[in-house]
Amino acid sequence: MVTRGDEDADMGACSGPGPGAESGKRPEDEPGSGVMIAFGQQLKLLRLRAGLDRTEFGKRVGYAAQSIASFEQGRRIPQPEFIDKADVVLDAGGLLTALKKEVERAQYPPFFRDAAQLEKKAVELCVYDSHIVNGLLQTEKYMRAVLAMRRPLLDEETIELRVAARLARQEIFSRWPAPLLSFVMEESVLRRPLGGRDVLRGQLEQLLLLGRNRNVEIQVMPLDREDNAGVDGPYTVITRKGGEQFVYMEVQGRSNLLTDRDETRLAAARYGIIRSQALTPRETLGFIEKLLGDL
Repeated sequence: MVTRGDEDADMGACSGPGPGAESGKRPEDEPGSGVMIAFGQQLKLLRLRAGLDRTEFGKRVGYAAQSIASFEQGRRIPQPEFIDKADVVLDAGGLLTALKKEVERAQYPPFFRDAAQLEKKAVELCVYDSHIVNGLLQTEKYMRAVLAMRRPLLDEETIELRVAARLARQEIFSRWPAPLLSFVMEESVLRRPLGGRDVLRGQLEQLLLLGRNRNVEIQVMPLDREDNAGVDGPYTVITRKGGEQFVYMEVQGRSNLLTDRDETRLAAARYGIIRSQALTPRETLGFIEKLLGDL
């Protein structure tokens, strides 16, 4: 069992303030650290070697000078496309593209990076949520609303970083071969107007769109169910090619990544029971349409 912090729980720990509490971030959450500082320094050295100021370099790669400054200072995660262009424009000979994989990992908090890499290679994801809509399904407005509710407060820079990371994760819906994606969420999740009714309306509309994808099944666990195998809380079962499974869980600022085969098999079996107790995907789409009509 590996213990880490939270990425999608969006609740924050109840413990007292520690290092970094003044800014609402733990030290390991800092976006300008480690590989990003190293990448930024390398980028700046190569730009200066090429005799380009930030404005001119930005024009050649299609980014504003302010964005270039953020990349060089390790305050913003560059997209893979930027890294490819920068390597060519600066005649870096692969020095920048060699860091692309590590830069991609750096967009996530350290405690979520292993799970993020597993998610990218998953052939199947089975997700159970009991409090908020899962990050893979969230609209950008919903993301911003739940991140703004974190306590201690997150600064705007960290919120932007988290939003960009979650939007990047949603590329899983257009990936091919298409992974099998199953989501079960409690009815209360869809009734909670986090961010306001307009945010909730947009979120419900997105669930309808995603739920119509052939490889996506969204199910609701009704409040009136007398049996619910999900009473121990939310979790995700990640299955890789070959059948190897992992279980990712989050609660109150901490996360666990389970790798023990017996534990992961039990979690997968429990998820099967949860699915059987929830509304079917077709019934769920009808349920969401009714909720939208009532807003």
